Order: sequence, then structure tokens, then C-alpha cells
Amino acid sequence: MSQADLVTLAEIEAATERIAPYVHETPVLRCHALDEMLGCQVLLKAEHLQKVGAFKSRGAHNAVMQLGEDEAARGVVTHSSGNHGAALALAARNRGIPAHVVMPDNTARVKLDAVAGYGAEVVLCESTLEAREAALREAQARTGAHVVHPYADARVICGQGTVGLEIAAQCRAEPPDAVVVPVGGGGLLGGIAVALAARLPHCEVIAAEPSGADDASRGFLARRWQPQRAPDTIADGLRTSLGEPNFELMLRHVEDVLVVSDAEIVEAMELLWTRTKQLIEPSGAVPVAALMRHRARFAGRRVAVVLSGGNVDVHHLPFAPRD
Repeated sequence: MSQADLVTLAEIEAATERIAPYVHETPVLRCHALDEMLGCQVLLKAEHLQKVGAFKSRGAHNAVMQLGEDEAARGVVTHSSGNHGAALALAARNRGIPAHVVMPDNTARVKLDAVAGYGAEVVLCESTLEAREAALREAQARTGAHVVHPYADARVICGQGTVGLEIAAQCRAEPPDAVVVPVGGGGLLGGIAVALAARLPHCEVIAAEPSGADDASRGFLARRWQPQRAPDTIADGLRTSLGEPNFELMLRHVEDVLVVSDAEIVEAMELLWTRTKQLIEPSGAVPVAALMRHRARFAGRRVAVVLSGGNVDVHHLPFAPRD
């Protein structure tokens, strides 16, 4: 049985109960100014308000809390561009076990500090996927720790899928016509897609990604998994390659993959900051950028967007200076 086949509604429901003591049920926010500007009803699923400032806390806790005692005692190890690393470090701290996190050497300082702040050992490497995976193998061999993959692990995917169950419950009176989800490794997308296929079967699940890291779009169009080329995007949380189990889930349950430019991501990020007063990182702004670019597609519809994270390096803001 593949990792994709292990992602079921029953497992996502079990994850909801398992992680409840450790994560927030994040709110769905509304901003009428945003509705008017985008021409649709926008429901903002506020995962930037989650523990560690990102949805990743859900999957990490679901994985860590399922480890057997002997397995957990050896600790956990992963590679991450930041948010999963922080989430795993927090989950490990909550269980009282060691954590080791391999991180690219171009990771934002705010994310490096967060991982170290939760007590994990940080191991730096080059920013390619090959370098991350090689450093992960070395760290696992050195420590004997259990690998918790950031997105290609069914336990992680099921934890992220709890976002979908919350959207369905919180919007029960007026369900969304579509949910737009940022996609990098694809754990969030895959988990939400499975949850909503069961709970809101008439709701479209649509992925959104940067043009500088568009492997999900290329794979979706070709109907076969595509390797990530050298990613070049401001959305650092989406630079990683789409996981193969998540690619399977995308083909089964996702309606479309929309691509946006970095300029559009920055515009959406600034719009969210100024209109909603919410601190959203570039990756989390990608779904709103998709709504901005595809106004006609979403016109008059009720659309939920997942604001996946809010860990911004405030010392290096992307907003262009104005005269």
C-alpha cells in the first residue's frame, strides 16, 4: 500500500483527536474590502496563527505522537526550509525527545532562529533538494533518529488534512465553492483534498504555486511526476519538490494548479498586510495572488484560501519602495 493510500478520512479524523492538545483550531477570517477588490467572497483560513506560525505544526505533531516509545527515544530528524523544522522541533519538545533539522544555508534567519529556539539541532546544507536529502541521510546515520519527512509521510499528510476538516465544519452553513491551497511539497494540498472530497464533495480544490517553482503545474498537465528544477522564488516555503504520494493525491482530487509570479505574490502579500492587518509570509500569500490573477474564474463565488504561514523576515521585506 502506498503512502497516498494511507491518507484516508478516518486517519485524518483520528489525527484531529490526536493533535488537539498541541495545536490551535485556527479561525476563518473575513475582509469585505478584500471581497470588493477581488470580486468574490473570500474566506481566509488563518493557519499563520497556528503554533509555530504555520500549518506544519499539525502534521509534525501527528507523526511524533504516533511513534512507539523505543522509536521516539532515539529522537526525530528531518530536512526543512523552516516551518516544518520548527514544527517538528516543537512536537519533539512536547514529547521530550531530541530533534535534528537539516536546513538550506539560504533559509530566512527568522526560521533558523525559530528551529533552534524550540531546541532542535540545526544542520546547514546547500539549498538543492539533493543536498538536503544527502545531509538528512548523514544526520540520520549519525544520530539514529527517526526520519519524519516534511511532506511525503502519510502521518504528516493526515495531520495537515485536519485543516480541511476545520474548513468544512467552520463553513457548514455556507460551504465554499472552491478552496485554494498553496503547494510546495504537497502535504497540505493532499491532506485537504482527501478531507474535502469526503466532507464537501462539490467543492473544487485548486492548488497555487510560484512560477519559479512550478513542478506541480508541469506534473499536473503532463499527468506524470516532474522533478523540481532549480527553484527561484520569493516563496521560500514552496521551493521544495512535490512529493510523489502527494502527486498521486493531486491527480485524484485536485481540479487545477494555478501559477503566479513573484511580483503577484508580493502584491498579494502587501494587500493582505494592509487590508486585513494580518502578517502573512510570501508562501501564504500565493492563493490570494491566484485570486487576483484569475478574477474571472472566481467572480461571484465563495472561495476559501489557506494562509499557510506568517513567518516573515521583517529585516528583508520584499515590498518595492515608492516615490
